[in-house]
Amino acid sequence: MSINNTDEYYMRCALELSANGAECSPNPRVGCVITRGGSIIGKGWHKKCGGPHAEVEAVRDAGGDIEGADVYVTLEPCSHYGKTPPCADMLVSLRPGRVISSISDPNPKVAGQGFEKLRNAGIEVKTGVLEEECRWINRGFLRRMKEGRPWTMIKCAASLDGMVALKNGKSKWITGPEARTCVHELRAENDALLTGVGTVLADDPEMTVRYAAGRSPLRVVLDRTLRTPPKAAILKGGAVIFTLPSASSEKAAVLEDAGARIVRVSCDNFLGDVLKELCGMGVNYLMIEAGPSVTSSFISGGLCDELALFVAPKIMGNGRSFAGGAEFQEMEDIPRLKDVKYTKYGRDLLIRGLFECSPDL
Repeated sequence: MSINNTDEYYMRCALELSANGAECSPNPRVGCVITRGGSIIGKGWHKKCGGPHAEVEAVRDAGGDIEGADVYVTLEPCSHYGKTPPCADMLVSLRPGRVISSISDPNPKVAGQGFEKLRNAGIEVKTGVLEEECRWINRGFLRRMKEGRPWTMIKCAASLDGMVALKNGKSKWITGPEARTCVHELRAENDALLTGVGTVLADDPEMTVRYAAGRSPLRVVLDRTLRTPPKAAILKGGAVIFTLPSASSEKAAVLEDAGARIVRVSCDNFLGDVLKELCGMGVNYLMIEAGPSVTSSFISGGLCDELALFVAPKIMGNGRSFAGGAEFQEMEDIPRLKDVKYTKYGRDLLIRGLFECSPDL
């Protein structure tokens, strides 16, 4: 079916609403706009997992009467009972004239069944409106559904020569206050923050959101032998520590008493199993703030979707490169970025782009 400018306009309104759902993981970010006679009569978005879906919020905003109206919803209405009843059933009972959507829901529990219910009830269904924009807004949910891992962003702060620390390990502060505020804004956009035990031992970071509005995400530590100190700042308020099956049970018990959740994963596929476990915890968006060893492992393993590199106008010389542990034999094998954007924060420059090896959405 053809897509007209009116459909695109109202769908863009719905997409803007969906972006407000930063705390709805593991669910997708969904917005909904209901129109009648060329005017918006209801709008809503999915605010939090377990709460009303976008369609329900929009119907309530419209006063409940949407017979013959057009419903613009960014994702296919759900067709199964989860924490809330199926939105497709609700729409069938309210008899809108049309349901216009961006993409189908990749969740196997839905996967076209919501659209089928609507069509079987005689409701016109149109799909594919602003599809690319909707896929981007829901990139974490789509990655988790299709690849079994979260959308993974690596965040680093480096000097002009690519160093994240001096040779002696000192690293505070490479970037200025404007860039550090932006980092906290990025943290608030993610469901989990991941670092390695080396960073915990060297910097004792809190890994919380303090200089921006928003929640503090789940904190995650990779620690194969449980070297994390029980009094580490990252454990205050709780954190997940991934370790090996062989790690000391006594150390695990001490860390659990300090507020940690210990999860043991295999040595053979350590990072892959970590990402799989995080998916099971409902993590759609993961930001990695770690040292060169962890960062390089994710890059070498092709497990990264996005890079946010803050570059300070400084030269640190013989130090530690942010990806110094990654090694490639041919130029054709090196990771490349696409869709690169550059933004200034004070004296620093944010280089943000997508890894070309990242699977399509």
